[in-house]
Amino acid sequence: MRIAIMGTGYVGLVTGACLAEFGMFVTCVDLDENKINMLKQGRIPIYEPGLDDIVAKNVKEGRLNFTTNTKEAIKNNLVIFIAVGTPSKEDGSADLKYVESAARDIAENMNGYKVIVNKSTVPVGTGQLVKRIIKSVAGENARFDVVSNPEFLREGAAVNDFLRPDRIVIGAESEEAMAIMKDIYSAHYLNDAPFVITNIETAEMIKYASNAFLATKVTFINEVANLCEAVGADVHKVAKGMGMDGRIGPKFLHPGPGYGGSCFPKDTRALSYIAKSNGYDFQIVDSVIKVNEAQKLRMVEKILKLLDIKRGENCLRGLTFGMLGLAFKPNTDDMRESPSITIIGEILKLGGDVKAFDPEAMGNAREYFGDKICYCEGEYDAINGVDCLVIVTEWNQFRKLDMEKVKSIMRRNNIADLRNIYDPQKMRDLGFNYTSVGRL
Repeated sequence: MRIAIMGTGYVGLVTGACLAEFGMFVTCVDLDENKINMLKQGRIPIYEPGLDDIVAKNVKEGRLNFTTNTKEAIKNNLVIFIAVGTPSKEDGSADLKYVESAARDIAENMNGYKVIVNKSTVPVGTGQLVKRIIKSVAGENARFDVVSNPEFLREGAAVNDFLRPDRIVIGAESEEAMAIMKDIYSAHYLNDAPFVITNIETAEMIKYASNAFLATKVTFINEVANLCEAVGADVHKVAKGMGMDGRIGPKFLHPGPGYGGSCFPKDTRALSYIAKSNGYDFQIVDSVIKVNEAQKLRMVEKILKLLDIKRGENCLRGLTFGMLGLAFKPNTDDMRESPSITIIGEILKLGGDVKAFDPEAMGNAREYFGDKICYCEGEYDAINGVDCLVIVTEWNQFRKLDMEKVKSIMRRNNIADLRNIYDPQKMRDLGFNYTSVGRL
């Protein structure tokens, strides 16, 4: 099976490398020459555990290659995966300009039957849009099928998620396209991975509904945590008790500063827009979006309360904050819509100074903050001399800090643990002025 992947971003690169691992011959194509040159040199433009090894292996074995030649990639391959970005527009809708451009490129270079697979997260109706574009360019007699095959990859665990999926969703309209897709995923079929076979529109909706539900679950436990603080309950025990119910489950019941990343914020906004465009107010999703943004700002209020400072102009002047973690979650360098952006932005606006460290996201952080913050070489460098330590991302290396050393190098012993990775009583016994999320 010969496959082309249009787009070498997070989804495209993981998809291409893992399909090559399954024995496919995969060509990843991108218009960004710098990115393609990096990949040809064996350098991965994103941080994703295990991805570098699987790319190197399959390049060496001749099943994976990279090119900027879109025309040849389309002509030489039977199946074309569209894995380009679908960023949010200002109104919350998904911007489909890259998908539409890919569809036109495919149409202009078709030399026989093709299966075009939408791997990007796209609104319901995009499959039909791609069909219309291809027919308008290539003609009504062009032989092709469009398939929806949404991805369910967690950043930081994407390789494992692709190789050992919870389910594989395929939306198609022809038996021929379905047979080809089942052949591509035959290794999963043999391993008894669940398949959901449906039409294109349902497959597109499954992706949005899944992400919106997970975002809702995260936001719900954050709301519970906020209430726990008010009534004297422990959110960790509450979450444990909830998670033991098989109807609820324990995953995504971890309170914190709000969700971020490339999926949940974008997809909840897009689903809300889809609903409104079809005359329906998706009130739960609208509330999730609103509450999540409020949760990020609430973390700043938590820090002010810890320091016994009333919010006001330049109320943090003369204070330095050490931020541990910048990425929206551990095991990724992705900072898109990370809570750290809002929290640091507010601290700077209130006159505070910021020192920061993240194991992988320092390069991306510079794109957001420029020279407004101090970039540190390690966790203790970021803690040294600060008035308040703020833990934003739960990287494993932050879980076992030498707290005696931390106390000795801080100017004032204030800690805002926004990921609840330390025990409150132990921290207070060590002499820290400590706060967390949903625990007393």
